[in-house]
Amino acid sequence: ADAKFFWENDLREAKAGMGTWQTALENVTFHNKLGSQAARIKRIAALARDLASVVGADADMAEQAALVAKADLSSEMVYEFPELQGLMGRYYAEKAGMLDEIAAACEAHYSPLGPSDDVPTAPVSVAVALADKLDTLTGFWAIDEKPTGSKDPFALRRAALGVIRLILDNNLTLPLADQLTAADAGAGAADLLGFFQDRLKTYLRDRGIRHDVIDACSAMPQSDDLALLVKRAEALQGALATDDGENLIQGFKRANNILSQAEEKDGVEYSFGADLKYAEDEAEKLLFAALDAADKRIQSAMATQDFAAAMAAMATLRGPIDAFFEAVKINADSALVRRNRLNLLSRIRTTCLSVADLTKVEG
Repeated sequence: ADAKFFWENDLREAKAGMGTWQTALENVTFHNKLGSQAARIKRIAALARDLASVVGADADMAEQAALVAKADLSSEMVYEFPELQGLMGRYYAEKAGMLDEIAAACEAHYSPLGPSDDVPTAPVSVAVALADKLDTLTGFWAIDEKPTGSKDPFALRRAALGVIRLILDNNLTLPLADQLTAADAGAGAADLLGFFQDRLKTYLRDRGIRHDVIDACSAMPQSDDLALLVKRAEALQGALATDDGENLIQGFKRANNILSQAEEKDGVEYSFGADLKYAEDEAEKLLFAALDAADKRIQSAMATQDFAAAMAAMATLRGPIDAFFEAVKINADSALVRRNRLNLLSRIRTTCLSVADLTKVEG
């Protein structure tokens, strides 16, 4: 009977457009350092508008949806039954004659709440859901209210996982560094990016991707583009599951160790100048040819973000590298030949590191 009474009272306000409810949120504090709910909603609306092009939503519709998405917090029904927030928002938006996409966003923008919760896929809902969570995270980071140990009173870990799932499930190209700067995370933007990557690591580990593989890919450029990072990690893990991929890591580590020790001992960097004309052994010449071929394939694959093809091209180096180490002594008697071989090791290192930071892969 109470619910029926609240519903009938709320319906009058909903049909009038929910303006009184929106105004009422000016007197509701979201957090004493982050202002009122109304101020927060304005920030979310601006951010949802910015995100609209990324998610394929209409910018005006995304902004409008964000402005009304939390209006139901002022309703009598939600005041009495807080667990109905969002759901009532959808009903009231429908009764107000708003577009279906806007009404749906009122309910869906809280999602996903947990790891098994459905992820919104409708563009307007995705824009508002992302804006809501990013504003929460950047706001609390800006006032230095971060989760510590098991304490997370503002559910920031859940918000970060929500952003991750929204990006990955909708395959969005969304470089987070730009978003965190735009959302004004202050000096904590880099730290917040690290927090996202930690959350991502936990999420991917649950999906069977090794932590060292994630580290190897997180160390690469554009690692704030989470969908790209996951594609790279899946490709690297796939390559490491093959004999060639696994054995290539050993060859890479051997080349890297010998080279690093020589550079430290000699006080120079052997980073260029390997020349085929100084190659004495057939295995040496074949390695030059293999590196030339792999470099071409890797560059072309990386240009189209085809990480699987790039990793496959890198794995073809396993045989030539093994044969090279078996056939020649790096520390040759001739200083010229030794320098050339060290520069050849540098080419191995550069080629392999162009795909992922293999120094972080255990093996």
